[in-house]
Parts: sequence; C-alpha cells; structure tokens
Amino acid sequence: MEHISTTTLSIILLILILMSGFFSSSETGMMSLNRYRLKHHAKNKKRGAILTKKLLERPDRLIGLILIGNNFVNIVAASIATIICVRIWGDTGFVIATFGLTFIILVFAEVTPKTLAAIHPEKIAFPAAYILTPLYKLFFPLIIGLNLITNGLLKLIGVDIQDGNNDNLNSDELKIIVNEAGALIPKRHQNMLLSILDLERVTVEDIMIPRNEITGIDIEQPTEVILSQLKNAVHSRLPVYRTEIDNVIGFLHARQIVKLLTYDDDDLSKDAILNTINPVYFIPEGTPLNTQLLNFQRKKMRIGLVVDEYGDILGLATIEDILEEIVGEFTTDFADTNKDIQKSDDGSIIIDGSATVRDINRILSWKLPTDGPKTLNGLIIEYIESIPQAGTGMRLSGYPMEILQVKANMVKSVKVWPHLYKKPDPLITT
Repeated sequence: MEHISTTTLSIILLILILMSGFFSSSETGMMSLNRYRLKHHAKNKKRGAILTKKLLERPDRLIGLILIGNNFVNIVAASIATIICVRIWGDTGFVIATFGLTFIILVFAEVTPKTLAAIHPEKIAFPAAYILTPLYKLFFPLIIGLNLITNGLLKLIGVDIQDGNNDNLNSDELKIIVNEAGALIPKRHQNMLLSILDLERVTVEDIMIPRNEITGIDIEQPTEVILSQLKNAVHSRLPVYRTEIDNVIGFLHARQIVKLLTYDDDDLSKDAILNTINPVYFIPEGTPLNTQLLNFQRKKMRIGLVVDEYGDILGLATIEDILEEIVGEFTTDFADTNKDIQKSDDGSIIIDGSATVRDINRILSWKLPTDGPKTLNGLIIEYIESIPQAGTGMRLSGYPMEILQVKANMVKSVKVWPHLYKKPDPLITT
C-alpha cells in the first residue's frame, strides 16, 4: 500500500468502520426481533420481513455470515490504521493505532450501532436483510464450511443447534405477552384472553351449582305442587327426579315448560312431563373447563350434572357458567345477579357462605385462595379447623370478617369489611 495516499487510506478506513458498524447492528437487530411480529409482517408480504425471516431460519448460518464480514473488515481496518499511524508518528504509530482504533471501533462500530439496533430492531434488521441476502448467496460455500466446523464442535459437547429453533410458547408465557400488550389490547379483552388461558386450570367443581342449591322437579310430588313449580321456575332448564336428585331422570326445557302450562290443570299429567324431558348428561368431577366446553359443543348439550367417582351427584354445570368464566357476568345489576353477595351502606359486604370462592374473587376482584375449598364456608372451616359459632371474627387472606349465622354445621352468612384489608404476610399461612 506504499503507493496509496494517506488521504485515500483514511477514506477506506472510514468506510471499513461504517461497514463494521453495519454488521454489528445487523447482528443485534436480527437477534432482537420479535419473532411473532416478524411472522405477522412476513404474512402481510412485507419484503424486508420475508427476507429477514428466511435468513433467521438458520441463525447459525446468519451469525456465521455476519461474523465473517465483521471480522474481515475489522482486520483490514486494523492494518490500514497501523499504516496511517506509522506514516504520521513513526514507530510509536503501532501503539497509537492499537489503542485509537480499539476506542473508535468500540464506540462507533460496536456499542452505538448495537444499542440503536436493540432499541429499533425492525428499522435495522429489515433494511439490512437486502444487503445480507446477496452476501449470504455469495459466501455460501465459506459459510457452510465454517458451520460444519462450529456445529461439529458443539455436538462434541452435547449441544444440538436445532433445540434453539422452537418458538412454541406455553400458557404462562402467553399470559406474559397478553399482560405486556398494554394499550395494544383493551383491558377487557386482556381479561378475556387470560380467562381462556386459565380454563385448563379450572374444573367443573369450581363453577358448578352445588347439589344443595339445585332446583328441580320431584316427579313423585302431587301434580298441583309440580304445576306451581313450573309456573314459578326461574331457570330455563330444570332437572326432573324421583324423590331425590340422585334419581334424576332428565331435564325439562323452558320451551317444554311453556307447552305444559298451556294445558288446563286437570289435563296436566306426570306422563306429559316424562314424555317431554331430555336425557341427562353426566360430567365427571375434575373435568377441566376447556375440555368440558368442547364436550358441550360436541354433544350439542348446554347443561349437565357433575358426578364423583361413585356416581353421586355433586352439582350442576351449564355452558353459561363456563362462558361467564371468560367474559364475566352477562348482566351488570349487582343486586339482581349476585344474591349471595350484598353490599351495605357502611362499606361492608355480606356474603352467603355457599358462595364460591371463584365467584367472590371475580365479582369483588379479591384474591382468596382457590386451590382448596370451593366455597367461602369451606374456606372458613378449613382455616378455623372446627365449626365456628356466630359472632366469630377473623382475618382471612387479609380481609377482616365476622360470621353472622351458622346453621346445620354450615356458615350461612359472613360480614366482611374490604376497606380494612391488610396484605397478609407471605410467610404466614392464610
């Protein structure tokens, strides 16, 4: 390079530093890309995204290409910088070139471009793909040879390069993405998506109507009593049974009830009821809600009775109950739709002991534990480890409450002062 002027060498050195910055920023930009946003852009036929996605199909080859280019320009830049410094400062130019070029490359070709690429990966990676793609084709044989050596070394230490190509997310990772979506997804939609992801962790026992609260028709009752029940029915489907709910024989739909009520009282017969009922659908306990929702859809059913391993009926579950786990209550009138939870003027809340813990958490936005008893009564009894008396006070999961009524060995009603909530010590069991 003796015949090349110092000015020309300086221009070449500047170009090489810019090229080094390009390769450094390309590497960081490519590796920092959101893979799912990249797939979205590629699906929308964005050219830069398509090229980038193709390059990232083999990240080991892409890294090989970038490092070949980056190391080549850095080595050439070091040689040229040394020549320039020796021409200007003589023998001390070696030292000046070493420390000076190291500082320049760190600032202008490494830290600055990589930081920029980490902040705006798409703005760096997509344009860079237009340059890296032809370079990839040009140096393909060299890249393959380099990868054969490096991948062989990785295999010797038990590393499989294909393990890093799995972009599948589990439900917990999806929840993090939904939570971090911010304003991109409305809050209500975020809650619905999170509820869908939680369906596999919630079972039918968590949302069912308990056995003792099931309203049905005892076909053994007198006709007048049955007729009165039909006229005053508040549910669209009623189980029909003999003497007790374990002897259920079918479900009576609201449309069928209307037809029955068109008869005169003297014409209404038990045979007419039995001829119009639908078959019973039983649901095994422990069935996850996502599975049960698909079962309802597959069997064209909307209601079923939850049974335990011995065939005893535990409660009643409907497709509406599952949908409410996703979208929340279908109505907004607190007093009419939440008879188990009543707000008082003094800020306290009176809760029925049979109210489920999940309903309480959902309606009041509380965080009572859901991995144990399903009802507030069960939660209190588990905490106290005995049948409490009326007037007993406690602080359950940070909420101060007083037991108002106990009947038949069950807590019937509880008064809670949510405004006096105190975050429980995590080291102390609730």
